[in-house]
Amino acid sequence: MSKRPLLILIAAFAASPAAAHVSLETKQATVGTSYKAVFTVPHGCAGSPTVKIRVQIPEGVIAVKPMPKAGWNVDVVEGKYAAEYDYHGNKLSSGVKEVAWSGGKLPDHNYDEFVISSFLTSSLKPNTMLYFPVVQECETGVSRWIEIPAEGAGPSHEGKSPAPGVKLLPKP
Repeated sequence: MSKRPLLILIAAFAASPAAAHVSLETKQATVGTSYKAVFTVPHGCAGSPTVKIRVQIPEGVIAVKPMPKAGWNVDVVEGKYAAEYDYHGNKLSSGVKEVAWSGGKLPDHNYDEFVISSFLTSSLKPNTMLYFPVVQECETGVSRWIEIPAEGAGPSHEGKSPAPGVKLLPKP
């Protein structure tokens, strides 16, 4: 068998609609360490420009700091954590639960990134996926990238609106 059909098959999957959702640039991260989450936004909503991106911060992700973005406002929603976490000798019981960038305009034919720095607590379970649900609001329409596979199921792009996820690795 020649390698050519395999390359064509790989190219077809790379260009498939499954790759056209909001995703995380870094697909793996180690628990108990800092994590820079880069959310890639490859398009708008059915041709309409993106005007707001909201990211829900999962439990166990703390010390969240969003990166400012020229031309966009950044807002955070703070709240209580389900548990208390140790962060460099300090006990944290509340913090950022959601980050939203708004006021900008990302045309459908352009690509952009939205970034937060964070800390993945040791309470997170290694060898599992951690999901960050994202709502992408456009001038016309909304895309909700919020589907999370059932516990124990692997990452899936079978749904139409998968939440961006990162595979958690054990601390060495």
